[in-house]
Amino acid sequence: MWFLSIINIIFQIYMVMLLVRILSSWFPELGRYRFMQFISFYTDPYLNFFRRFVPPLGMFDFSPIIAFFCLQIVNRVVIMLLLSLIR
Repeated sequence: MWFLSIINIIFQIYMVMLLVRILSSWFPELGRYRFMQFISFYTDPYLNFFRRFVPPLGMFDFSPIIAFFCLQIVNRVVIMLLLSLIR
C-alpha cells in the first residue's frame, strides 16, 4: 500500500504547485525566474481548463477554487479505486 502514499504525495505536490502559481500571479516579476516558468508550464493548462468555464467576476478569479476542489475529488476517487482493486 506504499504506492497509495506516493500517489497521494504526488497530488499534494501538485496542489502546492497550484498554490504557488496562484500566489505568484500577484507578483508578475516572478515569471522571469526559471522555477516559476517550470511551475507555470505544468499548472497553467490545468487552470486554463477551468478558466474557460468559470469566467472572472470583476477582478476575482474563482476558477482556482474549482480547480482545487476537482483535484481533491480526483485524488479521493483514484485512492478509493485503487483500494477497491487491492481488496
